[in-house]
Amino acid sequence: MSNYFLELNSVTKRYDQHLAVDSVSMRVPRGRIYGLLGPNGAGKTTSIRMITNITVPDEGQIIFDGEPLQPEHVNRIGYMPEERGLYKKMKVKDQIEYLLMLKGLSTKDAKAARENWLEKLGLTDWTNRKTTDLSKGMQQKVQFITTVAHEPPLLILDEPFSGLDPVNTQVVEAEIRRLNAAGTTIIFSTHRMEQVEELCDNIALINRGKLILEDDITSVRKRFQKNAYLIEFTGDKSEISNIAGLEVKELNERDAMVRIPEGEDAKYLMRHLINTNLEILKVELHLPRLNEIFIELVGKDAPVAAQRDQ
Repeated sequence: MSNYFLELNSVTKRYDQHLAVDSVSMRVPRGRIYGLLGPNGAGKTTSIRMITNITVPDEGQIIFDGEPLQPEHVNRIGYMPEERGLYKKMKVKDQIEYLLMLKGLSTKDAKAARENWLEKLGLTDWTNRKTTDLSKGMQQKVQFITTVAHEPPLLILDEPFSGLDPVNTQVVEAEIRRLNAAGTTIIFSTHRMEQVEELCDNIALINRGKLILEDDITSVRKRFQKNAYLIEFTGDKSEISNIAGLEVKELNERDAMVRIPEGEDAKYLMRHLINTNLEILKVELHLPRLNEIFIELVGKDAPVAAQRDQ
């Protein structure tokens, strides 16, 4: 069994003269949460449409659970698009049952799964209401149920927390974690970088149809650290500014972020700090947040050479 549940091998998709996805190769590890990131128009949605067999690649191949992607694999995928795809005049219970039966469940199994998930997400009192009677957050929870209740081994969640208040965000997040802990492979697409850092194991960044970064999150953050350190201290903060060779990025009364010269390490910083009158409480390497990395790469139109290390 491959370590990867899903693989895209040199996949390309064109629409007329527009190259939407340009020879993208990605590997989604089995049983992990994989963040698919990129600015608007980067090619994320086109990639997802090819994975879900809504459209097919012009070039390249997609491997699903060790096999070339086939139409019958769709029933083993749960796809929650950013745009809600619910029937507005249909009752909640009928809608969930109908959509689960389309995924191959029997009437009996669809009803049982529906009741189980309605209770989990606190929607049992709304089962006979129409979609138009629900708030945006409730609609989002119904759509989540239709995505996951047939227990697919691959979930693709595009902005799954859209419209949810903090309490319901926690509820849905807990279910995502539970499904993943049970072995479900999840592709998670969002513009909220803090959610990616909290939930994902691996990430891929697409820009202008090209893959420019793919790795586990810890490795990505280490790769983009730039000799920056966080210092916590007590004493006169001006002593930080007076240390020769330091680039002070941020300076507050009790903490600072500094950058040391290229080629130096923490020992260099500590040697200088010892010679001050400051009481040093903590020194730690600053790993950039994903939001910083995203802005750096996308803002500079990073070259393809930044792709995953082989």
